[in-house]
Amino acid sequence: MAGETTHTSDPKLDPIQAPAHDPVPALTRREAMLQMLRVGGIAAVATGGGYWLSEHSSRPAAVHAEQARRDHRIAANPQWPKMTVVQGGEPRALAQRALADLGGIGRFVSRQDVVVIKPNIAWDRTPEQAANTNPDLVAEVVRQCWQAGAKRVIVTDVSCNEPRRCFQRSGIQAAARAEGAEVILPDPELYREVELGGVVLKTWPVFTPFLEADKIFNLPIAKHHGLTGATLSMKNWYGILGGERNRLHQQIHQSLVDLASFMLPTLTIMDCYRILLRNGPTGGNLEDVALKKTVVASTDPVALDAYVAKAYWNLDPEHLPYLQMAANRGLGTVDFDKLPVKFSNLA
Repeated sequence: MAGETTHTSDPKLDPIQAPAHDPVPALTRREAMLQMLRVGGIAAVATGGGYWLSEHSSRPAAVHAEQARRDHRIAANPQWPKMTVVQGGEPRALAQRALADLGGIGRFVSRQDVVVIKPNIAWDRTPEQAANTNPDLVAEVVRQCWQAGAKRVIVTDVSCNEPRRCFQRSGIQAAARAEGAEVILPDPELYREVELGGVVLKTWPVFTPFLEADKIFNLPIAKHHGLTGATLSMKNWYGILGGERNRLHQQIHQSLVDLASFMLPTLTIMDCYRILLRNGPTGGNLEDVALKKTVVASTDPVALDAYVAKAYWNLDPEHLPYLQMAANRGLGTVDFDKLPVKFSNLA
């Protein structure tokens, strides 16, 4: 069937190998995964779909839970992949398919849940500048959460630029409210001092909505970052904090892992509809933006970050030390090619 990858019963024949008569060398699974993401939503990935399963995949053992951590993860289910890559559509359709590929919104949200959706709304930029999460992607996740019977759906972030400008110009405020979400701007009275239990991050002010949620969806956008090379899902957690966040850049990799250990999301949905290839994280120049029409979603944020960083910026874990540090803490795996992954193309 078009748009799907089938599995052969012959264990000697890898379904992503080139045929015997093809002079092009066979791709490894890792190479094929990266190639699919790099090309975006063009016809070369139209045969994407299905699972890549490995009997040898493993998840690092979870460390003893810290008293302060907010763990919103759901139970693993071998029936569903741990990651999905959806290409070739508009943001709402991409979000719909990503959630369907991972088991449907009902797997992640239960009736009467208070759901917090955390996009990147850091910058006074338009959607075309790819500095903030796409507003239509946010709106669709809001809609899906209501469909699952959520009690409240909150969209919020702690902006870097002036918050009212960021929420308005990004388009996220209007799009989220149109779907019935509560949009909460950062307020000095809505922070609590929390013991984060980190190596670098000890006591820090955390924006209250993130402390009171039943489920949390992390919706970052894939962007270049002048300090780390790329800003992805774990970097998005800076937006739960108040205080002088620029101090965290002095030990940025350790602070990223401390935050990722504290705030464990229900699901991470990476906006790769437009990506900011250069001059991030603020951007501004449309020449730095690439239209990829892609969403990558995963229950493993470490694998997701490793995959996107390698595909779009050719960054390995040794270039992004926080990835291996997070894996060592039991937060996920850097070996994204060993996860069960589903590829879908909407073109």
